[in-house]
Amino acid sequence: MNLNLKHIFLGIAATAALTVGAAPLAMRSTAVSELAPYCFPANRPANTSVTFMPDGTSYVMRSDDGKRLITYDAATGKEGETIFDLGRTRENTMEAFEGFTISPDGTKILVWQNSEPVYRRSSTAEYFVYEIRTRLLRPLSKEHKRQSVPLFSPDSRMVAFVADNNIYAAKLDYESEVPVTTDGAKGKIINGATDWTYEEEFGITSLMSWAPDCLTLCYVKFDESDVPLYTLPIYEGTCNPRTEYALYPGAMSYKYPVAGKPNSRVSVHSYDVETRKTKELTFAGSTPYYIPRIAYGPDETKLMISTLNRDQNQYELFCTNPKSTVSKSVYSYRSKAWVEESVYSGIYYGPNSFFIGTDEGGYTTFHEVSYAGSEIRKVGVDKADATAFYGCDEAGNAYFQAASPRPIDRTVYSLDKKGVVKVIGHDRGSSSAVMAPGCKFMQYTHSDIATPPVTDLRRPGGKALRTICDNAQYAANAKSLKADKEFMTVNVNGNELNAYMVRPRNFDASKRYPVVMSQYSGPGSQQVLDRWTLDWEDYYASRGYIVFCVDGRGTGGRGEAFRTAVYRRLGQLETDDQTAAARYLATLPYVDSSRIGIYGWSYGGYEALMCATADDCPFAAAVAVAPVTDWRYYDTVYTERFMLTPQQNETGYNEASVLRRALRLGCPLLVMYGTSDDNVHPANSLQLVSTLQSAGILCDMFVFPNMNHSINGCNARQVVYGRMFDFFNDKLKE
Repeated sequence: MNLNLKHIFLGIAATAALTVGAAPLAMRSTAVSELAPYCFPANRPANTSVTFMPDGTSYVMRSDDGKRLITYDAATGKEGETIFDLGRTRENTMEAFEGFTISPDGTKILVWQNSEPVYRRSSTAEYFVYEIRTRLLRPLSKEHKRQSVPLFSPDSRMVAFVADNNIYAAKLDYESEVPVTTDGAKGKIINGATDWTYEEEFGITSLMSWAPDCLTLCYVKFDESDVPLYTLPIYEGTCNPRTEYALYPGAMSYKYPVAGKPNSRVSVHSYDVETRKTKELTFAGSTPYYIPRIAYGPDETKLMISTLNRDQNQYELFCTNPKSTVSKSVYSYRSKAWVEESVYSGIYYGPNSFFIGTDEGGYTTFHEVSYAGSEIRKVGVDKADATAFYGCDEAGNAYFQAASPRPIDRTVYSLDKKGVVKVIGHDRGSSSAVMAPGCKFMQYTHSDIATPPVTDLRRPGGKALRTICDNAQYAANAKSLKADKEFMTVNVNGNELNAYMVRPRNFDASKRYPVVMSQYSGPGSQQVLDRWTLDWEDYYASRGYIVFCVDGRGTGGRGEAFRTAVYRRLGQLETDDQTAAARYLATLPYVDSSRIGIYGWSYGGYEALMCATADDCPFAAAVAVAPVTDWRYYDTVYTERFMLTPQQNETGYNEASVLRRALRLGCPLLVMYGTSDDNVHPANSLQLVSTLQSAGILCDMFVFPNMNHSINGCNARQVVYGRMFDFFNDKLKE
């Protein structure tokens, strides 16, 4: 259904607190309150897990009251000792602790409190070191109240940490600390921790590594002096109000490189614990552009450094001796499109070899390689993407996860020295594992479309020993909320695409229903997975909607060719597939072809906008949350991975821009975003609205003051889906 959008009423709203009285009932959304059980955190099952002790034969769990850490024998489940008790610490006390890390030798524990987020993954906190034998609890640092990314040395006698962009080494035996670096400066130099772009797009907050002999600490230095500064406004707000900005807004400024702009210059350095001297490590050949990972191999002569070129299609792994500074390339891989993150994020370093993933052969496979660079064997399942590597035991059995037997599954496997592949646990649904040191035991978690996650402890061969978390009560509570969900495949543009449909429980095929298409569509992503979910889709189904999701070309789990089809042309094939899927839905007898809407968040928001501006738009309404509207506005690492720079691919950027096709908007549109979104900046949405406004085209917009990309907290997530529900009810009404 196409409308003349110049006659659509413009509705702009923002979250606000009323100081007097209450909003009239007509202004309130019933959906907002009804959505509570379907939204985070109420909709999430328990995620009880264990932390394995360094011995690999025992594990730690928090007590039910959260005040103690208790060990258990992995084989028998017998309770061992209480290794931490808030009520029995000496020298210092804590009322509560947010998390903990066990030292490599099992004699100490790092605990922390009062954490404050920096970006999505990073935070600072007040860290304490607890000595199990003496029960002494002491601050990690007496000089710095807050620290980040603390890292035990292998002998557990030191902890490296970052404060104010500098690295410090706390010497626990002497209750002292020494500066490893002194040149750290906000907006200029970061030592040990990562900049915004590395954190967001390489998924890493720390780049430090202790040598196995504890005599050297290696780290990556970021020089972000040339990275452009980005500023976001801060208002008082009502969710965790910032009263200091009641009359005049504040600002958050940080370094953010958009596509084509300068990134941080990175370099690797070593610190000698005995001499306290640092030196920069060099590479054979050209200087690496990106260094997404560093880690020591089995001895102090093997610092393994992962590197990428700016185009992110050439990966090289260097083995460097920090003492002699001699480095050699031991592994390299060049992709026809981009190097998948699994290549450098999931490397497993063993005593004699390492395991690394590539797309050679058309599917992601892990390769076992000697430290001299010789390939030993391949680890994976035929014609399926290997998706995680968990470890290798002394007998040479490798444990991994793959998108098999169906692309919508995640199955845990083992591979022995003879090449025999064995399924661990379930061969359908979504399974994952965490291996104990030495791979003597595993924590195994499984869920599927009908079953919330169940976590148990197993032998590496798969024998279940005991259940850690069964989510039985959660499952009982969710039973009345869960809608009917079915997997299917649809033939779209010559491809069999995986999809699911959520239907009302009282579904009647003789009736015609409105449909909301939900999608993300980003490269390598997957929404259609056989896993447990309870979300807004179930609520919408309870109110008479069909929710449909299809993973089009560019999404993951189906091999390299399917995933990289979108290279250099984001938004083109995805839009073709989503609009074709909508036209397929329109042919179904129980679908009202005039009442099909589309929704997406982040990349999904971008794709919703691309669909809403497509030729012969098949949608009656579109909702875009925190959308990208032009890839020139987004960060270097993510954007250039798939598009190269704007200078290299101007045509691709132009064709992928929502702004350049905005005047073709073919259906009513609702845009929502948070004003403190440091990831997909508000400028994306505002520039789109400005473009429409200048042409006299109207849209709806809903703004969340001081909210970031997740738009969460103070019932904001309910408001997102409640506002969307009311919008679709209005635009998709009969």
